[in-house]
Amino acid sequence: MAFAIEADLILHNGRIWCGREEGISQAVAVWQGKVLATGSNADMLSLKGAATEVIDLKGRFASPGLIDNHLHLIATGIAMGFVDATPAAAPTLGSLMQAISDRAATMPKGSWVRARGYDQVKLDTGQHPTREDLDHAAPDHPVMLTRACGHVSIANSRALALAGISEETPVPDGGVIGLTDGKLNGFLAENSQNLVKAAMPETTTEELIDGIERAGQHLLAFGITSCMDAAVGHVAGFPEIQAYEMAKLTGRLPVRVWLTLLGDPGVSIVEDCWRAGLIGGAGDDMLRVGGVKIFLDGSAGGRTAWMTQPYQGEPDNIGVQMLPDAVVEGVVKDCHDRGYQMVCHAIGDGAIEQLITAYEKALAANPDPDRRHRIEHCGFSSPEQNARMKAAGILPAPQMAFIHDFGDSYISVLGQERGMASYPIGTWMRMGLKPSTGSDSPVCSPDPFPNLHAMITRQTGKGTVMDATEKLGREEALQAYTEYGAWSQKAEAVKGRLVPGQWADIAVFDNDLLEAPASTILSGTRCLLTLLAGRVVHDAR
Repeated sequence: MAFAIEADLILHNGRIWCGREEGISQAVAVWQGKVLATGSNADMLSLKGAATEVIDLKGRFASPGLIDNHLHLIATGIAMGFVDATPAAAPTLGSLMQAISDRAATMPKGSWVRARGYDQVKLDTGQHPTREDLDHAAPDHPVMLTRACGHVSIANSRALALAGISEETPVPDGGVIGLTDGKLNGFLAENSQNLVKAAMPETTTEELIDGIERAGQHLLAFGITSCMDAAVGHVAGFPEIQAYEMAKLTGRLPVRVWLTLLGDPGVSIVEDCWRAGLIGGAGDDMLRVGGVKIFLDGSAGGRTAWMTQPYQGEPDNIGVQMLPDAVVEGVVKDCHDRGYQMVCHAIGDGAIEQLITAYEKALAANPDPDRRHRIEHCGFSSPEQNARMKAAGILPAPQMAFIHDFGDSYISVLGQERGMASYPIGTWMRMGLKPSTGSDSPVCSPDPFPNLHAMITRQTGKGTVMDATEKLGREEALQAYTEYGAWSQKAEAVKGRLVPGQWADIAVFDNDLLEAPASTILSGTRCLLTLLAGRVVHDAR
């Protein structure tokens, strides 16, 4: 006697892109949170039972839930409470200082004012704000204003004093403390920012969980169902692991998260995680321990990414090398030998060279042909480096939103030739390197539409076309955002496509991402419906 399975949910009458190999279906049936089958409306509706929920997509486009390959979930949630210093919100120095002044007016004297998102290239002054600017805007509050990239901040006099920073303060390794005519100007780059962060009140576990929940709900509204948190421990150390576990246990973890453990010497949480049994792969499909991250350099727009050739107009500046070769190679080998995937930050070709060499040495000493060590960002790799990545099974993990947000900055700091060739995702796709994509939020908005637009047009926000040979086709761009995002986490068997047995993580959009004009993807697309494991978790219909 045969028992036919009845679907729990059927989505029908849509254009459902199931994956690059699988193509388009009209309908999908879901059972116990996973894809049961895809196919024609008639075939899927034949799986309908008395209790089956049916959703009519009314011809709309759907895809697997998007996977953001690199963002900072806790930091995004917390930064959603900061002053919005992005060019869209504060295009001029005056408007930015006014926003900081307005926020300070609502807060008790002496409490910290945080702002994030400025890009000096896009300010009307074309320069970083200064300590004096911030002193004028908020004389009674310590202020820390962080650049969009997160690698540069400006502090006012009160913040510098609380941090104990003076003109005589020794500059930390891998840091910069800015001086003008021998006086502090408030500019702090890379590790120097930690001096000010150490003077701030500690973030509580409840604040961390609030950040996870707030940011996760924000992602669901864009059709993003999975993400990587790129440096767990950066905000509050090992307690961030506890916050994630508590968020999951109390139903406050909205999206699937792949945890990347901060591994930088002096602030690493790897040892604590290792002792707690949190080895690579520990957890489940909602919350899993992923790789270990160290920072090898800074950001290109902030002129701190480590290059082999100097920045334009600064013949002595090739950026910041964060760690000596021996330290990088030691950390990589130790974590590799413990079974962790490595997911290290390297933007400039100098940092990429250091990292590939460390990966090659670790793999030679202890081979694992499927470890999938990643290079986070990987903005300025050379053809020779790309070939070595291919040979060693190393994955580039770029955030193509950077082309939209910062492409013109790259040209301004590196010149036309080097700037245009950045983030060569077309090359990586043709080489079979399986590139993924993401936002690095709060560096860029997690909004996927500028990201998709940049992949298919190579256009910056201003309309500059950055090396058109690196464009992706529509399906390639979606594959980077879904299947290859899963691949980069070794999760391609459970998510990233809509095939039987994979999680029914689905995003429904009001615009056809395969057919619509590129300009409307950028400015006229919304996510109408997001499903996680077959449950509706965002509904804007």
